[in-house]
Amino acid sequence: MAKSSVISGSSKKQEGVGETVSTVIYTLLIAVVIRTFLFEPFNIPSGSMIPTLLVGDYLFVSKYSYGYSRHSVPFSVIPFTGRVFMSEPERGDVIVFKLPSDNKTDYIKRLIGLPGDTVRMQDGRLFINGQLIERTKSEDYVYRDTDGNVRRPTLYKEALPGGVVHDILEEGDNRRLDNTREFVVPPGHYFMMGDNRDNSVDSRADVGFVPAENLVGRAEFLFFSTDGSASIWEVWKWPFAIRFSRIFNGID
Repeated sequence: MAKSSVISGSSKKQEGVGETVSTVIYTLLIAVVIRTFLFEPFNIPSGSMIPTLLVGDYLFVSKYSYGYSRHSVPFSVIPFTGRVFMSEPERGDVIVFKLPSDNKTDYIKRLIGLPGDTVRMQDGRLFINGQLIERTKSEDYVYRDTDGNVRRPTLYKEALPGGVVHDILEEGDNRRLDNTREFVVPPGHYFMMGDNRDNSVDSRADVGFVPAENLVGRAEFLFFSTDGSASIWEVWKWPFAIRFSRIFNGID
């Protein structure tokens, strides 16, 4: 007589644990693949890109826009140099990159100078390849910085060579980085600047030229934004802290 097999309760539990572990592993692998090759989320902790990006904005960066380097992989764990499937960034792109001085801190700025360009600031005005870049006064702008101070810079429309027109803020034309030497962008490097011109640490000082290898990706769109007025436990305040008008906005 044939014997029927019986699955014990402990076997069922072991199968359940195994399935759970497998699901977790597959989920993590999918997340790593998406983060490495497609999109990675970032948040904005400082005001260097105001008014384009505000403190408390959350955005997606496309990892495939400029190809891949070791910095495309979480924690830059794969040791190789250069980029594969490289596509050249365009002037005016808003880009996340690794700070060249430590190769681990994430910065986000606007691409101003391409390889071979000359860039300088004179009396608060931007010159690229000897050409004065047009800016048009738009309106006064008011915001509160991360220290709680109210700032009242002027909002300008700046037209970069190639056709990108974007907003910048200027508190004056005689600030620390408003007069610089002429920078010559080396091959394989880029010159980055913040849109909040008088409150940005960028290629004019400290950051320097950014190697192509350090590019992480292009900022694409916002998926969340909060003004910081509600703490994580203050659930009742969340609806009033969320900047609904910014969600799903593209980044120009």
